[in-house]
Amino acid sequence: MGTVFSIVVRDPVPDTPEVLRRIAQRLHRIDAVFSTYRPQSDISRLGRGELALDDCDPEVRPVLAACREVAAQTDGYFTERPGGRLDPSGWVKGWAVEEAAALLRTSGARQYCVSGGGDVQTSGGPWRIGVADPRQPGRLAAVLSGSDLAVATSGTAERGAHILDPHTGRPADGLASLTLVGTPGTGIARTDAWATAAFAMGPERALAWAARRPGVEALAVLPDGTKRWTPGLPGHLPPSGPADWQLAAR
Repeated sequence: MGTVFSIVVRDPVPDTPEVLRRIAQRLHRIDAVFSTYRPQSDISRLGRGELALDDCDPEVRPVLAACREVAAQTDGYFTERPGGRLDPSGWVKGWAVEEAAALLRTSGARQYCVSGGGDVQTSGGPWRIGVADPRQPGRLAAVLSGSDLAVATSGTAERGAHILDPHTGRPADGLASLTLVGTPGTGIARTDAWATAAFAMGPERALAWAARRPGVEALAVLPDGTKRWTPGLPGHLPPSGPADWQLAAR
């Protein structure tokens, strides 16, 4: 998927190494089907018209359906065809994290963290999750804290201005990064897809949209380094956080 996955298990059991092996196999399988970096993946072949949807892996159809559902939820700011090319990665990466987390939970683990390319799903806790500073590599813009979190960040820190506004076809440049914090019921796949869409909206629309979603909070970092957030975001910050985080929503 062009990114790195990491897993932390605080309550391992004797078969945890085997579960991690199965997770690796599952992630490689998802990559083989959905990677846009692999010319022979089902998604690449479907996008080029070499493979019909009915002939694709059975998981392709529900993934594309999920993408269309998110598009409807975000006024079209999410699409499985950014720039006109079939690429459902905005859903698949978070979904892959969910799949790994589900295998851990099935094994009996209750204290774990799965991270994949900026998407984090935790169980139990509390956990502390660093949000990368998009303007200063190696530094953090914020640290989030809590239990049973779904945290997704979209931005320019790793891949530059790669997120397109589907309505204009141009790179979205109103934000440097946008982090969404969701509940376990929301899941990281949907949280990540929403973060991608909200980033394309720009700061004003993104924060207003996130504030209307039950159980979702947002942290926006503007290109000049200014931080803005939704009213409930400070509830996810450690008690020792900077004094300015105790302000009301801005």
